[in-house]
Amino acid sequence: MKLRSKLLTVAAVAVTGIGLAVLPMAASNAAEACAGAWSASQVYVANNTASQSGHNYRAKWWTQNESPATHSGQWDVWADQGACGGTTPPDDPTTPPDNPPPGGTKMASAPYVYPGWGNPPAPSTLTGTGIRSYTIAFVLANGCNPVWDGEGGLTGGVHASWINAAKAAGASIVPSIGGWQGNKLGPNCSTPDALAGAYQKVIDAFGLQAIDIDIENTDEFENTVVADRIVDALKIVKQRNPSVKTILTFGTSPTGPNYYGSRLIDQAKAKGANIDIFTQMPFDFGGGGDMYGATVGATEGLKNKLKSTFGWSDATAYAHMGISGMNGLSDQQEKTDPATWTRIRDYAKSKGLARFTFWAVNRDRPCPGGGVVSDCSGIDQSVWQFTSISAGF
Repeated sequence: MKLRSKLLTVAAVAVTGIGLAVLPMAASNAAEACAGAWSASQVYVANNTASQSGHNYRAKWWTQNESPATHSGQWDVWADQGACGGTTPPDDPTTPPDNPPPGGTKMASAPYVYPGWGNPPAPSTLTGTGIRSYTIAFVLANGCNPVWDGEGGLTGGVHASWINAAKAAGASIVPSIGGWQGNKLGPNCSTPDALAGAYQKVIDAFGLQAIDIDIENTDEFENTVVADRIVDALKIVKQRNPSVKTILTFGTSPTGPNYYGSRLIDQAKAKGANIDIFTQMPFDFGGGGDMYGATVGATEGLKNKLKSTFGWSDATAYAHMGISGMNGLSDQQEKTDPATWTRIRDYAKSKGLARFTFWAVNRDRPCPGGGVVSDCSGIDQSVWQFTSISAGF
């Protein structure tokens, strides 16, 4: 199938973390009154206005702590609306914006489905669960070209058939690129531009609203050269597709990001990648019985890391975070039962997290004592119980 073309749109830039003083407004004979003075601490979204140095500016997309005077070029976040005079009351920062920031818009829960593995259920069998979005695993690589795992391309196979059926049932999809094993795009695409081009092919093929990069193992997560390439590529993707959410999914410790996770966040800030959502996988910790406590500990640790790195408030940090759990028994025999998953969901809702998912719908079937297998959870549960719980996010 011929890939659908996309227009290149204006680029997003990262939060700078350094506030600039608001300068006094210069005298102006312009008829246009000045909007409320720009504030470094206030969040602005598309079409919000602010004034600085005697000029009005209009935000093109979500921004915070990016001075209009220095971020109003052709490809920047602010559009200079010209000279202004007089004043109008400032925007009330306590009033919720009409359109929340890209990273702060809560996504519908999107559990993982692997169409090429583990007796995948037909989308029609899941309509009663309430889930209307799925994360599809996994996009791998043929050279620097994206292909579904076990297939020769992105179209015409079991993955595409499952996606088409899901869309026909009214669901949206988020392809997951990477995973634990296989031949991946990150190591195979030699430059950020090439890697961004591969990601763009996936975006164009499915008309995506979000893209999930599942960065794991020693070939990507623990390979700093490849990890940096992924961050650089996602910056390019965001510049070309400002409305597409970029998601980084990675492992964690029970207290938050490990060295490689923390470094990934630091590099996202340093490179201005404008990542929308940082999602941790709070399982395979190496043992432990309290999966609720471990998940909360990991999530709070991530929140604190994002706060210290980006200078965000608690609420803003939570709004850029996600949880990707594992239903039933994990690879290391950690048990998350339906009651625990419900508590985790309610915690995620209460904190305003942006993303909530689990691995995987293929396993969302009972098999008490069944162990860690591809088509059931290893515990006693109802069919599609975790999927239904997740829909309540």
